[in-house]
Amino acid sequence: MTKVLPLAQLDAYLKQYLDKKRQVHFLPPYRSENKIKLANWLNLPIHLLKEKASLSFIKAVVAQRSIKSVEEIEELDRAASISADIHLMVMQQAKPGMYERELAAKIQGAALASGGNLAYPVILTVRGEILHNHYHGNQLKDGQLVLNDSGVETALGYAGDLTRTFPVGKKFSAEQKDVYDIVLNAYTHGKNLLAPGVRYLDVHLASCKMLAQGLKDIGLMKGNIDDAVQAGAHAMFFQCGTGHMMGLDVHDMEDLGEQYVGYTDELIKNTTQFGLKSLRLGKALEAGYVLTVEPGVYIIPELIDRWKAANQFAEFINYDKLEQFRNFSGIRVEDDFLVTETGSRMLGKHLALTTDEIESIRSEAY
Repeated sequence: MTKVLPLAQLDAYLKQYLDKKRQVHFLPPYRSENKIKLANWLNLPIHLLKEKASLSFIKAVVAQRSIKSVEEIEELDRAASISADIHLMVMQQAKPGMYERELAAKIQGAALASGGNLAYPVILTVRGEILHNHYHGNQLKDGQLVLNDSGVETALGYAGDLTRTFPVGKKFSAEQKDVYDIVLNAYTHGKNLLAPGVRYLDVHLASCKMLAQGLKDIGLMKGNIDDAVQAGAHAMFFQCGTGHMMGLDVHDMEDLGEQYVGYTDELIKNTTQFGLKSLRLGKALEAGYVLTVEPGVYIIPELIDRWKAANQFAEFINYDKLEQFRNFSGIRVEDDFLVTETGSRMLGKHLALTTDEIESIRSEAY
């Protein structure tokens, strides 16, 4: 039997259990107002709430929410499809002379018009090397790349999360095309590995090796690729993780603790190695998981200067060649995937992915 009481009685209800020294299970609160309420209800200092949160409750919620139901998958498919439509609109309307904010406004307007909202603040930038860049004040100029990382949240709260990178002009430069294809190859390799029982950590490392091999082929990296990735030298170009869980939030259940959402008691997250410590998901995949695959290459001038001055990973990074790419910016490709019983499938509809597909759209943009 379920018994429902008025919220006004919650304080007294909890007090009777606290007086009996019984444990009250609660999840770590995310919103400030909920922290204050919980602190008052449980007679705990706010700074102790995270420490006192129930680990068994956290693990139970993660186990339940990680496997998506048929109804949830329908919503996530819908979120991805609407997001793809909006990305296509941006590719069709962007042109030199526009400001980033004009395109970001179009994305937000289309998200609201869909009946939902943005799943997260729009990342639309010609400075793609700045990860999670929410500044929208730059003017688009021919020769630059636009990185658009945006997604729609449906009215029921389920998120889409897509990224495409396209030229401000009608075509990629030869250099941009080379790097884009390196990223696309890493994306394709990573998404093809998705299946029940496969550790996402291994998907990430395989994608990193594919990136590193491509960068070696164009002269930016050198030496043994396996050794380079193990040492973390590839993080000069790829400083973050290949993907994360998705659902009712774009980084699903992130407030419950990354170690519990993306890892297990047996697989502890590496929190020290640059690049690897930013991988949100590492555990073995199960049918019903929804996640992203989003490799990228980001050329960060400040990082070049820092590592070059320290002669860091000189056996793996061709710093002389890298100087020619100093102002390259960044490229990312991202889609959302459902892990199935036999492998995986992409959520939503197809969105232009190859350089030929993107250039075809850009050829008619202005």
